[in-house]
Amino acid sequence: MISTILILIIAFLTLIALMVIHEFGHFIIAKKFGVRVDEFGIGYPPRLFGKKIGETIYSINWIPLGAFVRIYGEEGGVDDYRSFANLKIWKRVLIIIGGVAAFWIAAIIIFSVVFAMGADLPVGDNDVQGLVNPQIKVIAVSSSSPASEAGLKIGDTLLQIESMRYESAQSKPETVKLNKVKDFQDFTKAYAGEQIDITVQRNGETFDVLLSPRVNPPAGVGAVGIGLERMATLIQKSAWYMAPIHGAIYTWQTTVNALKGLYVVLADLVIGKGVPEGASFAGPLGITIFLANAASYGIGFFLYFIGIICVFIAIFNLFPIPALDGGKLIFLLIEKIKGKPVSIKVEQGITMTCFIILIALSLFITIEFDIPRFSDFLKSTLQK
Repeated sequence: MISTILILIIAFLTLIALMVIHEFGHFIIAKKFGVRVDEFGIGYPPRLFGKKIGETIYSINWIPLGAFVRIYGEEGGVDDYRSFANLKIWKRVLIIIGGVAAFWIAAIIIFSVVFAMGADLPVGDNDVQGLVNPQIKVIAVSSSSPASEAGLKIGDTLLQIESMRYESAQSKPETVKLNKVKDFQDFTKAYAGEQIDITVQRNGETFDVLLSPRVNPPAGVGAVGIGLERMATLIQKSAWYMAPIHGAIYTWQTTVNALKGLYVVLADLVIGKGVPEGASFAGPLGITIFLANAASYGIGFFLYFIGIICVFIAIFNLFPIPALDGGKLIFLLIEKIKGKPVSIKVEQGITMTCFIILIALSLFITIEFDIPRFSDFLKSTLQK
């Protein structure tokens, strides 16, 4: 329970770190162009404490939901050589893109680390092509279950399962080499109430455990009381000098695939097909839970998942919606075409309206999707 809560806290801090990286991208480019940066804050006001270094206040704030940077003149109406508004348009574009680019740079670094160490990633039972070393991993163990009493632990690899039933003196017990989760589920269902032998690998050592699957297990727990995932080595370990190249290529491929997926979703919406079946949404709480669950699969998958999130958030921030970086770029495009900036009052009004809509949408997603996820997460935690 304590370890799970710790993982949840680490996942939440990881999400905040991603927001800090994003704002740092804006910050560093603004500094490069000589723009005055009034504050770089982690969390949102009210301020917990802050320290002024040079002309910038570096602060820690009470609401831990992200980060922000206050750039002098960003909201316009300031005629000063050190203001954002006084910069040439291309420089303002680079400052805005800096935050998005920071996500892609972070993704390249993270994927480079993943390629340097290699990673086992979850795959489905029906995936058969290109799999290297598919294994059945234990990702959860329920308390007071046959699995916990037998000593199974999270991270164990299940190699083989064997019955202890002999139909006759000449017969041999049924043995199944485990390659799919369904193999284990079907076997324990067939031999519920009987003793079975499971061959387990842990930290390079192989041993056997004996247990009896329950005939009538508690709802949602299973006959043995373990959560299983089929894993395969989808990212091969690379030489350290090749890892950054593979990391950059993989970031590009992930971005392209994400854009293709987004195009399909938007195309379906336009022609009236609606949201794809099984599609779901996640806000900050949901992403935190996904990160916490990803940690159950090992450090390789945890880092891999963070890299994926970096790419998706980068793309999301480029949406042409005021209050996002993409929306700010639209206003700069209009300024370039018209030869003068959009009215400050109009821009702020549109931005605030979109910001309120985004907050309302975020609350809806939190209530509709994230809170049920969090409830399920707590239930599974209490069962371990």
